[in-house]
Amino acid sequence: MARSDYQDKHPVPKFLRGWILPAVLLLSWWLAVHFHWSDSPLLVPVGKVWETAVEQFRSGELRVALEASLRRDLIGFAIGVGAGLAFGIAFGLSRLFERMIGPTFHTLKQISLFAWIPLLSVWFGLGDAAKVAFLSLAAFFPVVLNTFEGIRSVPGELIEAARVLKFNRRQWLFKLILPAASPSILAGIHLALIYAWLATLGAEYLLVSGKGIGNTMIDGRELFMMDLVIFGVIVVGFVGFTLNWLAARIERRLLAWRGRSVAQF
Repeated sequence: MARSDYQDKHPVPKFLRGWILPAVLLLSWWLAVHFHWSDSPLLVPVGKVWETAVEQFRSGELRVALEASLRRDLIGFAIGVGAGLAFGIAFGLSRLFERMIGPTFHTLKQISLFAWIPLLSVWFGLGDAAKVAFLSLAAFFPVVLNTFEGIRSVPGELIEAARVLKFNRRQWLFKLILPAASPSILAGIHLALIYAWLATLGAEYLLVSGKGIGNTMIDGRELFMMDLVIFGVIVVGFVGFTLNWLAARIERRLLAWRGRSVAQF
């Protein structure tokens, strides 16, 4: 069966398929509350969460919290990606750099990201500087590793062709190495965006000063307002989904020259 025939005969339209699981979860949640399947105070009604969402929008508290979290996220992401690209390119191009720095780098990458929190809090305090440094680390490692792997995976045939064409160093880097390694590099940047957002919430939980969506969830936990906690979880998931969607679209556009994916349906 042709791919177009499959899409035409599929019972669920393509743009609705991603909403099936959320709809099932929402219905299950409503049924659990409506029929009192659990008496736990942690299971709050859907309507209560909706009321909290409306209040957060009207009061402007959601805007303030999201602006603070996204500002830290994007600053840390930019610093981590910039440093990761520079380090990864040097790591991939220079055997000497790899031998000198490689053992230390591969040791540091094994350390849990959250193990850096006590040290960063001593160096930078509990404010935004420590959080941004933490997010930069979260974005740094995947960019370095994917850039290194991308450069070292450049096909030998392309290298031989560049030698025949007598590329200079600038041409080697910008016309051969970086274009050939771009799928891996962009994958690392995509991962860095996801990790930085996850680290944003972790930083706000562990370095509690200031505003942020993580701090909103902490407030809900301390006041035992589970509707506020669940609302925060939904917002975090929605923002993460949006960032991932934007990154995937940009990555797909930049790598359009590769053709279609093997995934057909």
